[in-house]
Amino acid sequence: MALQKADLIVIGAGPGGYVAAIRGAQLGLNVMCVDKQSGLGGTCLNVGCIPSKALLHSSHLYDMAQHEFAKHGVMVKKVDLDLKKMIANKDTVVKELNQGIDYLFKKNKITRVQGSATFKSSNEIIITKEDGSTEEWLGKNILIATGSEVATLPGIEIDEKDVISSTGALSLKKVPKSMIVVGGGYIGLEMGSVWRRLGTEVTIVEFMDRIVPAMDKDIIIQLQKILEKQGLKFKLSTKVTKIDKKKGKLAVTLEPADGGKSETLEVETLLMSVGRRPNTDGLNLEKVGVAKDSRGFIPVNDKFETSVSGIYAIGDVIPGPMLAHVAEEEGIAAVENLTGQYGHVNYDAIPAVIYTNPEVASVGKTEGELEEDRIPYNIGKFPFTANSRGKAIGETDGLVKIIAHKESDKILGVHIIGPEAGTLIAEIVSVMEFGGSAEDIARTCHAHPTLNEAVKEAALDVAGRAIHM
Repeated sequence: MALQKADLIVIGAGPGGYVAAIRGAQLGLNVMCVDKQSGLGGTCLNVGCIPSKALLHSSHLYDMAQHEFAKHGVMVKKVDLDLKKMIANKDTVVKELNQGIDYLFKKNKITRVQGSATFKSSNEIIITKEDGSTEEWLGKNILIATGSEVATLPGIEIDEKDVISSTGALSLKKVPKSMIVVGGGYIGLEMGSVWRRLGTEVTIVEFMDRIVPAMDKDIIIQLQKILEKQGLKFKLSTKVTKIDKKKGKLAVTLEPADGGKSETLEVETLLMSVGRRPNTDGLNLEKVGVAKDSRGFIPVNDKFETSVSGIYAIGDVIPGPMLAHVAEEEGIAAVENLTGQYGHVNYDAIPAVIYTNPEVASVGKTEGELEEDRIPYNIGKFPFTANSRGKAIGETDGLVKIIAHKESDKILGVHIIGPEAGTLIAEIVSVMEFGGSAEDIARTCHAHPTLNEAVKEAALDVAGRAIHM
């Protein structure tokens, strides 16, 4: 078996891996990228971010046709659901984006190999292909970008038929009559919203006392109220202790998180959405001395280098936010560092978005975190009910909340629930990258009428001088 060589070997072709490979090629490196999936893009593109957003949009249109079009004067007598076609549209989106990354690899002359990689030494890997054949590669630098996989609870087996993961939730053959979603985080709320819109009775079961506990409390309390109006049911401070299959249904036993009287709910489908865990098994990291922590994450230094010189790691396999856009930034920074540049990721300016309706977006510190750290702050808020564009498009739920340092006025955190929140947050991230203040936003001209004006008004409200409230 001939030994093949590369300046950079990237293990994993997800958002972090493929972006790192492209950046390496731009910097003049001979790059090889290996991934076991046939389609490039990793979990995010194939069974995560992209297909879920396609279904969220399609299901939102279906829901609007039933309940919202009439108030705009668009009269639809009968709305039918073609689930097969909806799923096929989602698959087409994924396929086209797969092809786009494949084109970028060819454009940048990146060698692509499909198979499972394992370390032979600190600078050698063996790739095993589907047919059992192998390739051996020697790399000056090796970047681990293998992402994460679905986590589950002890004693609960995911069969992707009755008990499904987010992967199974993207390709159901029919609309379930009832569903329990275990986990009130980003994925659970998004996939629960999809199937609720399509006609499923959805109950969210969350162990903590509120959904998405890492986000700002004010925003999340409002989100839950809105989702309840849409038909989602919530059982907080609750845990699943047992699942029995009975006559084509699931008997799901629930208990209070702190213990107490149990109850049993019968549902057709259960979606496990309790988070993800790093995908580091099978790489043979122990043999080459790459350290892992107790949860399986790979610690790295500020250059994204592991405990072994020349081996780097990024994305979901290292401690930190498990977000696709974070992995991309880390991939670029790691490659720039290993080529002698100065790659850096500002973790204080990482946006996070929940793509429900309305969307929720957040960046920086929450009010609770600032109170805990005893940092003085001022708050500005502005509701979309007072935003002219929100009124015009009939999207008035939610608000913008800006938190700024009480003394310097520097923006410490911003939390938005409302239409296009994921897009609106980008303005804030840019200002935070430059260490900007609430006044900087307040004195910036915003086009009228736009949703972005709510951001400006919230910034004005930090100083108690909002104009339209």
